[in-house]
Amino acid sequence: MRQEEGQRVLVVDDDPTVTEVVAGYLGRAGFVVDRVADGRGALARAATHPPDLVVLDLMLPGLDGLTICRELRRSGPVPVVMLTARGDEEDRILGLEVGADDYVTKPFSPRELVLRVASVLRRSAAAGAEAAAGPVLRGGGITLDPAARTVTQDGTELRLTLREFDLLAHFLRHPGRVFTREELMERVWGWDFGDLSTVTVHVRRLRHKVEADPARPRLVATVWGVGYRFDGARERTGEAGG
Repeated sequence: MRQEEGQRVLVVDDDPTVTEVVAGYLGRAGFVVDRVADGRGALARAATHPPDLVVLDLMLPGLDGLTICRELRRSGPVPVVMLTARGDEEDRILGLEVGADDYVTKPFSPRELVLRVASVLRRSAAAGAEAAAGPVLRGGGITLDPAARTVTQDGTELRLTLREFDLLAHFLRHPGRVFTREELMERVWGWDFGDLSTVTVHVRRLRHKVEADPARPRLVATVWGVGYRFDGARERTGEAGG
């Protein structure tokens, strides 16, 4: 399926073979693709030609991918898919912590990367549509405003990535209901395939931001052998709880 015309993807990688292959696949899928080989060039290109999404290598000359991701986040909520040459969980966590919305470990399938890019963009668009009509969500001391894309807990603003925000919103909409990792991947990520550890990592990072003691979570509970459940009571402004 070809993408909406005009969607621009910035590919940042110092390996010309990778950028050529990735750009080729993205181009055939209907995206407009810019290619940059270093971090400073990426920031300059993003400033002059704002992308709809950035495919960003973790290991770059000069400024590394984590620094670039932080800088991009300061400019706006552009989605980021991080590339890493290593499968270490620490790399994935670091990427997600600074604001990456997804990650792909090298070597990777270019077709899978295209699907990941399309999924992140689709979720971003869906989040905007939900925000236009969605009520403010409350539970467990948390107030989430889909329209403003803001979250506070006991009056303190929380800084969440796009995926963390969508995951929390999903939990708040369905308090007390258990979801398997497969269900969360389908409903929050929009995927019917993929590495389920993506869900695990996001749940862990979300707990670090909303739980008083992440080692003993009281809001985002693990239901052993099944999945996860949000245990905060739900309240919605202008809508009776159900």
